[in-house]
Amino acid sequence: MKFNFFENSLQKNLHQRIYLPFKKPFSQKTHSKYIQTATIISENPESTTNLNVTHDSNFNFTPTSIPYSKLLSQCTISKSVNLGKEIHAHLIRFGLLKDPKNKNNLINFYAKLQFFLYARKLVDESPEPDLVSWSALISGYAQNGLGEEAALAFQKMHLLGLKCNEFTFPSVLKACTSKKDLFLGLQVHGIVVVTGFESDEFVANSLVVMYAKCGNFIDSRRLFDAIPERSVVSWNSLFSCYVHCDFLEEAVCFFKEMVLSGIRPNEFSLSSMINACAGSGDSLLGRKIHGYSIKLGYDSDMFSANALVDMYAKVGNLEDAVAVFKDIEHPDIVSWNAVIAGCVLHAHNDWALKLFQQMKSSEINPNMFTYTSALKACAGMELKELGRQLHCSLIKMDIKSDPILGVGLVDMYAKCGSMDESRMIFHLMPEKNLIAWNTVISGHLQNGGYMEAASLFPWMYREGVGFDQTTLSTVLKSVASFQAIGVCKQVHALSVKTAFESDDYIVNSLIDAYGKCGHVEDAVKIFKERSAVDLVACTSMITAYAQFGLGEEALKLYLEMQDREINPDSFVCSSLLNACANLSAYEQGKQVHVHIIKFGFMSDTFAGNSLVNMYAKCGSIDDADRAFSEIPDRGIVSWSAMIGGLAQHGRGKEALQMFGQMLEDGVLPNHITLVSVLCACNHAGLVAEAKHHFESMEKKFGIQPMQEHYACMIDILGRAGKFQEAMELVDTMAFQANASVWGALLGAARIYKNVEVGQHAAEMLFAIEPQKSSTHVLLSNIYASAGMWDNVAKVRRFMKDNKLKKEPGMSWIEVKDKVYTFTVGDRSHARSEEIYAKLDEVSDLLNKAGYVPMVETDLHDVEESEKEQLLFHHSEKLAVAFGLIATPPGATIRVKKNLRICVDCHTSFEFISKIVSREIIVRDVNRFHHFRNGSCSCGGYW
Repeated sequence: MKFNFFENSLQKNLHQRIYLPFKKPFSQKTHSKYIQTATIISENPESTTNLNVTHDSNFNFTPTSIPYSKLLSQCTISKSVNLGKEIHAHLIRFGLLKDPKNKNNLINFYAKLQFFLYARKLVDESPEPDLVSWSALISGYAQNGLGEEAALAFQKMHLLGLKCNEFTFPSVLKACTSKKDLFLGLQVHGIVVVTGFESDEFVANSLVVMYAKCGNFIDSRRLFDAIPERSVVSWNSLFSCYVHCDFLEEAVCFFKEMVLSGIRPNEFSLSSMINACAGSGDSLLGRKIHGYSIKLGYDSDMFSANALVDMYAKVGNLEDAVAVFKDIEHPDIVSWNAVIAGCVLHAHNDWALKLFQQMKSSEINPNMFTYTSALKACAGMELKELGRQLHCSLIKMDIKSDPILGVGLVDMYAKCGSMDESRMIFHLMPEKNLIAWNTVISGHLQNGGYMEAASLFPWMYREGVGFDQTTLSTVLKSVASFQAIGVCKQVHALSVKTAFESDDYIVNSLIDAYGKCGHVEDAVKIFKERSAVDLVACTSMITAYAQFGLGEEALKLYLEMQDREINPDSFVCSSLLNACANLSAYEQGKQVHVHIIKFGFMSDTFAGNSLVNMYAKCGSIDDADRAFSEIPDRGIVSWSAMIGGLAQHGRGKEALQMFGQMLEDGVLPNHITLVSVLCACNHAGLVAEAKHHFESMEKKFGIQPMQEHYACMIDILGRAGKFQEAMELVDTMAFQANASVWGALLGAARIYKNVEVGQHAAEMLFAIEPQKSSTHVLLSNIYASAGMWDNVAKVRRFMKDNKLKKEPGMSWIEVKDKVYTFTVGDRSHARSEEIYAKLDEVSDLLNKAGYVPMVETDLHDVEESEKEQLLFHHSEKLAVAFGLIATPPGATIRVKKNLRICVDCHTSFEFISKIVSREIIVRDVNRFHHFRNGSCSCGGYW
């Protein structure tokens, strides 16, 4: 068979090699010399081996009688390079290189010790290099992973007309395997068949391995079946390939077949099976193999013991891994690395670092894999100083720049919060591969550097490194965090272009990114186009629905999840609770609570916090308090949720007591907690307490007042009628007041009918939010309450000319797991006739009880009778009327309204609660109102 591929490149490679010159041999006299050799061979490669040559007339030796082949063999085993070179010099000096055996032994020595320039020069300088020379060279190349060089050497040998034997073919086939070059392997197989070596067991095993590792398992199995007498080596060759390519179940089946055929497994068979168990996570089978190895007497074998440590560590049985490790009499570097890496894999970072210290105390020196695991442990525990010490050790060891270690350092510094040092290590890396880029981008994301993470992606793209699903997913998370919808769409387009759009990981990230950017329709489109719906996709979609006020859609999707038998996790439950909170869907929130108990999430702090928030926003502060008490580890989010809930329900003093208890427990507030504290003071009218907390927040807690704190304080002062103080506070702000500050002042001006302050606040709001209709409506109401109807007309004309529409009042009520929506004068409900009949009935009862419609609160310029009708058809009254006919007598009625409850509705609900003997809970845009027995929890202060 003739080889014709790569011929030009072959000749070029052969003639352009640079070799190290050998010294010319000494000129020798023809008289005899007597040589005595004294050699000291050590197994330590660093030891010095001496070859002493003396002239002694008493010895009748010739130079050819010296056993150089044995010396070179021992040099190869002990890796004694200097002694080998001395022997080489003596062979040159005495002209013994002409002997092919000596030259072949030298070639083998240099090839095995990776001195390929010397080995190749010896081959090329041979007048007629034989098969043994080429085989030694090819074997050296193949064993050291130089598949390309081995293939080129084989082609040269073939062109010279030399035929391979059973020793050459396995090396050539190993080169094909390392290159994944099935085409070359097929041609070598052809030569094997032609030369009659196909029946040789070692050649056949090499063919089995070559086909399998090149992905052709059918031909691999066919060749295996054709081996006439299969030994344990043949079986090992087969199933080790299947393990290597992650066909783990098939590998186990072959092992069982081997045992049934009567072939006794050896330590390599068992190690392969243990590796298969590690890959599949099958600890039960791993234990059986462990028992089998003990039965066969291989438990003391280092190779098997290391495989067992690795298997137990990877399946999570760390105690068994450590037990096997301790039974190893003299653990080597592989043993230590396996047990340390296993601890890190399962987040037992403290164990890993203790073992690392024990290893350093032993005679085993850590290598790059050990340091990589130690750096991961430091990253997991955020031990930056220890990580720095490891970094210093690597510098002192003068380890050449290794990409794995570089990535480990980048990751460690990033997870310890030191992005400057992380970026410095990244920039110093000579070769930045894909993993390095992904690590530094993820580091920025983890540390809140969303812009930096996103900006690194174009740079990475320009560098030509490429990207994978991890890159795109991380960038999408960064984009979602700062809601850059334009960048999100660009990444989406790139994922379509590069065929990543079908990847589940990317699809879920796109759903999450579009949802968080507020483009819920795009998220829904991607979700519906998804081939298979999983928990992650549902979580992202439910979260998007909940965040943007589509709670009903979130609950519908959860029902679909149940139909698909997809069990929720704590994140889904938390998102559902937020959806229920936004809808004030108390009953459905309770059902989610039941599912949290059912699936064992009660100990999850995230779910516990969401329960507190849900019950508080659904009007049941007592349930919120019970949920709060059941949270095992209450953090700042838990306390803030409970304090905020009490504040919204008007329990200001209880909220302040809760705040004091939080401080006693050693939990320091954040800016959100202090907003809740000020809101508690606001809803309870505690002006002095509010001033105290506002003025001391920076001094006591190091938190500078932000816009939200100023808005609360100004609202408190405004509601107390202290407009002068409120304006002075605005003037002392270190930054420009935002809409929330001026909105608070405008709301206070409406309560006190202060036209001057109202006009000023409105003018500032017009500049900040010119298209917001509520500012114009509030200003119009202030003018109307002051009887300035011309000004009211101007405002309304302006709104009409600029197409600014007043936000319609809407109310929601939950009945039998369904949320119903009402607007003013709404007659779209299926039971509208019953609702309005109930309103008429209640109206009569109210009139008898002494209720008088507060027509002065209606600011429409219409007749008084028409004002009464408009007032009585407000959305919250319709919702309460529906609640009266659709719920059992005595049941609590819970209503949510998107605007502030009007004075007339507030008064009428006080009467209704007493007349019908029911509690009515109304959640408006500001707070909760609990109407019970003719009074409200707000005490008239809202």
